[in-house]
Amino acid sequence: MTARHLGKNLIHLGLGATAVPQPDFTGDLDWYDGYGKRSATDGVEGRLVSMHSFHESWDVWEMHPKGAEVVICTSGSVTLVQEIDGEHVSTQLSEGEYAINDPGVWHTADVAGPTSCVFITAGMDTQHRPR
Repeated sequence: MTARHLGKNLIHLGLGATAVPQPDFTGDLDWYDGYGKRSATDGVEGRLVSMHSFHESWDVWEMHPKGAEVVICTSGSVTLVQEIDGEHVSTQLSEGEYAINDPGVWHTADVAGPTSCVFITAGMDTQHRPR
């Protein structure tokens, strides 16, 4: 067993109840492309577990068409904004609280100070657009 940092070595949860540590996270599209190739055989059932820290609000919207995403606030606070039927619905999370982004729901996040969250994401075919 090896201790790893979730912000650096994300985890793929796959078929057969597997948990596979991923290579060092770079945050660029090449890393995500590689992850897609490494996890492709698990299809829509695969989940990416990650932890990210934020000091600023997101400048993009994202959407996961193939499955739900769980967002868990681990420090600070975050306001998740979902776009549902053309309306913006805001949910504030504090440490220890979570919310779920349903499949196909565009979402973004606002933070007022340092915040960390854990994400459990059905990432296949994730889409982004400018905010």
